[in-house]
This record gives sequence, C-alpha cells and structure tokens, in this order.
Amino acid sequence: MSYQVLARKWRPRNFAELVGQEHVTQALTNALNNDRVHQAYLFAGTRGVGKTTIARILVKCLNCETGVTATPCGVCQTCREVDEGRYMDLIEVDAASRAKVDETRELMENVQYAPVRGRYKVYLIDEVHMFSGHSFNALLKTLEEPPPHVKFLLATTEPKKLPVTVLSRCLQFQLRRLPASQMTAHLCHILDAEKISAQATAVDLIAEAADGSMRDALSLMDQAIAYAGGALEEVQIRAMLGIVGKQQIHALIGRIAAADGVGMLAAVEELAAEAPDFSGVLSSMSSELQRIAVLQLVPEAYPEESRREALLALATAMAPEDVQLYYQIVLAGQRDLPLMGEPRQGFEMVLLRMLAFRPEEGTAKVSLPVDPGVAVAQPLPVKKPVALTEQKGEAGAVSQAKPSPSPSPSPSNTVAVSGEENWPELLEQLELRGITRELARNSVLLRREQSTFHFCVDRAHAQLLNDRSQQALERAITAHFKQPMSVHFETGDAATTSPAGRSRQVAESRQATAEQAIRSDPKVQALCEAFDAEVAEQSIRAPELPESST
Repeated sequence: MSYQVLARKWRPRNFAELVGQEHVTQALTNALNNDRVHQAYLFAGTRGVGKTTIARILVKCLNCETGVTATPCGVCQTCREVDEGRYMDLIEVDAASRAKVDETRELMENVQYAPVRGRYKVYLIDEVHMFSGHSFNALLKTLEEPPPHVKFLLATTEPKKLPVTVLSRCLQFQLRRLPASQMTAHLCHILDAEKISAQATAVDLIAEAADGSMRDALSLMDQAIAYAGGALEEVQIRAMLGIVGKQQIHALIGRIAAADGVGMLAAVEELAAEAPDFSGVLSSMSSELQRIAVLQLVPEAYPEESRREALLALATAMAPEDVQLYYQIVLAGQRDLPLMGEPRQGFEMVLLRMLAFRPEEGTAKVSLPVDPGVAVAQPLPVKKPVALTEQKGEAGAVSQAKPSPSPSPSPSNTVAVSGEENWPELLEQLELRGITRELARNSVLLRREQSTFHFCVDRAHAQLLNDRSQQALERAITAHFKQPMSVHFETGDAATTSPAGRSRQVAESRQATAEQAIRSDPKVQALCEAFDAEVAEQSIRAPELPESST
C-alpha cells in the first residue's frame, strides 16, 4: 500500500477528533441535536485550520445511516464514502477552476434533483471568493431559497471579497489560528502513535513554524521525518527550517545593548555562514524583544522556563524605552527587507539603525520656570548634582512652576514635609530613566529621616513600584548625596502634589490660557461672526518655549 501523508491520514473524522475551533463545533453540535440546521454555512479562516474538514464532518452528520446526529458512526457506507471522497451526494466545487457563470448556472440547474442515496444533497464550494460577480448572481437565488433536500457549505480564506448579499444568506463561522501549544500537543500524540521519537524543542519549532495551521504543521513534520531519517532533534529541525538558535539571537541583542558595533557585525557574519532566512531572524528578534519587555514591565506574568535567566540578563541591561524602540525598528525592518536586493545588507542596516537611534547617555527632561502660556519642559543635558542646601535660594536655579494651591495627600497615608527638602528640584538632578523616573515623578516626598527618604506614590501609579525601580531610585539618591541612602514607599493620594501632577496642572493652565486667548482675539471673533464659524478648540496648542528663553 502506498504511503499516505500525515495530513490525510490524521484528518479528523468527527467533531471529537477536531483540534481547536470549539466555538464552531459547539454551535454545529447544538444545531444538529436540536434539529436547527441552517440552509447555508460559510467557514472562513486561513489555510489549514479545518474549514473543509468541518464541512465534511457536517456532511456525515447530516447523512449518516444512523440518523441526523452530531456523532456520526463512521462505519456505515455513507460515512466511509465521505471519508474516501466518493460520496455521490457531496458535490465538491473548486471555485477557482469553475468561476465562469455558465458553469455556475449548470451547477444550480441540478439543485432541483433529489439526492441519490442520502437525506441531503450537499454542495461544498471551496475558495468561494474566486467566483466572478455573475457567478455570485447565479448562485444568489438558489442560496436564498434552496430546496429542502439541499445544503450549501462555503469555504474561503478571503471572506471580505464575498458580496454582502451572499454573506447575509449564510451562517458565518470564523475559524481561528491554532495556538502553538495546542498544535504541539497534537503533534506529540501523532508521533507517539507513529512510534517516532522526538525532542520536545524540535516539536515546538515545527508548531511555531506552522503559524497556526495544523495542515502546515503536519506537512512540516512529514518533511522533518524524511530529513532526519529517524528521531527528530532540535539541531536538525533548525537546519531544515533555516531557523537561528535562541542563543544566537540573545547574543546579537546583547551586542546591540552594549553598543558593540564590531561584535554585532561579527555575529552577523557567523549567522550568514548558516545561510538563514534573515526575515525569520528579524521575526525571532521581535519575539525575544517582546518577552524582554514583559520581563521588564510585568515580570510576574512571565512563565518559568529555561530561557528566563538569559532574557532576564538582557532585560536588566536595557532600559524599557530602548526595548520598545528596538521592537519598532525590527518591525519596520521586516516590512522593508523584501525591498533590498541583498537580504543580508538589509538585515545589517536594521541593526545599524538600532545603534544609530540609540538614546544618548546623560540627557533628561528638565523643568524650566515659565509663565502659564509657555511650555513647561525641554530636553537639556543633566547638570552636575549639587546639594539641596546650595540650590535653595540660588539665583537662576532650576525650579518648578508653582501651580495654584491643591489638596495634600490623605492624612491617613502621608505626613506633611517641613520644606527642608525640595523634591521636584532634587528629582531633576537625579539621573533617572524609564520606569524609575515615572515612579519618582508620581511620588511625593513626605519626610527625610537622616539617610531614609519616605515617599508617597500615587495610587493610580502604584504598579510602577517594584524592587527594581525602588533599588534604582536608592542608587540614584546615594550617588547624588555621595553616602548610603535608602527609600521607603507607601501608597496614597498624590495625584496633584507630585511633580508629574504639578506638571499636568501647569500644562492644563497653559492650555486654558491659550484657548482663552484665541477665543478673545478680535480677528477670530470677526471671522466667526462673518462666516458663522466656530473655533475648533481641540486644534489649539499652547506655544512652545523659545530657545532664547532658556
């Protein structure tokens, strides 16, 4: 007997064997059990997710010799003939090859005839979006009022190309891409049944490369079995798929984080020796950068796995905003890579772009003394730290614009500061970045007890507080005062008294002043009266601070 490919050998024969798509199988099962089967169904989704398989299972459910049921027997003549593709009352149509209107009309003329053996004559039209406009018109009337013995099952990968008149006559089901974990479990089950040993990481690679398509996963596994000639190992699968190892991706990201251009290009040279798919390398980089971002911002949500330690080292070496920048550069590079005649050159250009746009060290946002109609912050080089006692009262010292009096944090959670320390001014002298800076900007200094600073972080920004950000703030304050310092946090109401809250108040005041100035301008008022116009307040922006004002 000739070899049967895995995708056909392991095609599901009933709803219980189907992998995923529970939202579809549940709806069809209930419809069959309650005798509420619609006249036309549309199954939409990407390739290899089960559109035709579900349609054939539904044919067996409708025509099984045991009766209309959601669990066909699978052994009667009807079920066997459907599985073997020779059931006379199942008319399968490939719309791509029968798109002419004359062929569609001929097809519809035979709808009136009763089924040969089964209860229903079922028309399964695959890739129905390939029909021409005239073919759809020939189908419409029959699709709306088919004879009671006829059912239509339509399958497509492009539902948006179907006329709304066709869509409105069908029950529509959008089949989803299968998660890699679900495909991995099914592939392992098949390998056990086929008595083929495989490394778990090798099966994971096949599932990830299938991109949500179970048929693609089975085809790749067929290829892998032939390539390996026995047990499936990770090294072999990587070579077959042209996938670069995670260790190499991590090393490449580490070189970028360290601004090591020479080492980065040397790593690319090593990659090129393996003749990889550089678009796939960029895809792997984006996946790893996403995992690094999760570790930085929501570490408790990251699962325990073997790669966690390596990713944690990278997450510590890079600022969160750098990771986000690199991620966007990689995405843009994937889009632009096909435009390059030489993929390696395009890949190197993406990496060089990461180095070129890497934020410079030693810059921060410094608040400037302004009136309510002027911008409140501009990027300037960080000044050398000076003692708080020296900057108090010093002429020209950087100070925060004073907003109107606002309520202090709740007495139950905070203690008033005596004024000995000026937290907004101190904050601008500290070399803080990313989450740590946002934590500091949304906190109020309650008091200082010798070497301990007590802060109140606003409840709305309490998620910024973690061990890493607190330790980073301690290090910055220690470096500023040149002696060991510690910080203590509690949660309270600091939305209006924190540096960030004051900046927001000043910005709102500037914006209100700008809007009032526009509304009261005589020329604007004259235009409004002459043309019955209105001022689009959302378009009004407060003026930026001129360079000469700094």
